[in-house]
This record gives sequence, structure tokens and C-alpha cells, in this order.
Amino acid sequence: MPNDTDIFETLRQELRRGSLILAVLAQLQEERYGYTLRRALSEVGVDIDEGALYPMLRRLEAQGLLTSEWREEEKRKKRFYRLSPEGVGVLARLAVEWRAMNSSLDKLL
Repeated sequence: MPNDTDIFETLRQELRRGSLILAVLAQLQEERYGYTLRRALSEVGVDIDEGALYPMLRRLEAQGLLTSEWREEEKRKKRFYRLSPEGVGVLARLAVEWRAMNSSLDKLL
């Protein structure tokens, strides 16, 4: 039987999963590569490890929400990501949904 810590951790991860997608989409309104994306997220208190970030970026790109491009910067090849036009629209809709849900939950908590 799972203990309170296990249950809390499972629920915390479920809560974070959807929130991380919204955070990543929001940060990619500006073009970034993986390291700068992780740093930008961390600066606002959203930590994500590479093992979660890169599969998410590939999935979001496969869904057509991101575009990416390999370029050389500081003598290193880096893959730069940014929202696609479809991603801009989805982010706007998700932001409306997030704010409505957050407002409702604030009344409950």
C-alpha cells in the first residue's frame, strides 16, 4: 500500500505534467534552444529535467505546435525551437483555459 509521500508525489507529478506543457509553450514564444529554455523556465521557478524536456519538445513538434532548426552558435550546433503559427493559437486557447481553471480553483482552496 502506498504511503502518504508516494501518493503526494504521484499527484504532484500529474499536476505538473500539464502545467509543464503550458510553461514550455509560453517560453517558446521566443526562440530558444534546450539549455536556454530550461534556464528560462528555472528562472521563473519551473524546473524540468532534460529527460522530460526533450521528449516533450519532440512530441510538441510532431503535433505541429513547434518548429525547430539546427544552427551553429558559439561553434556548437544547437537545435532552436519556437512556436509554430498553430502553436501560437493553441497557447492562447490553453492560457484562457488555465486562467478559468485557476480562478475556479482559487475559490475552492
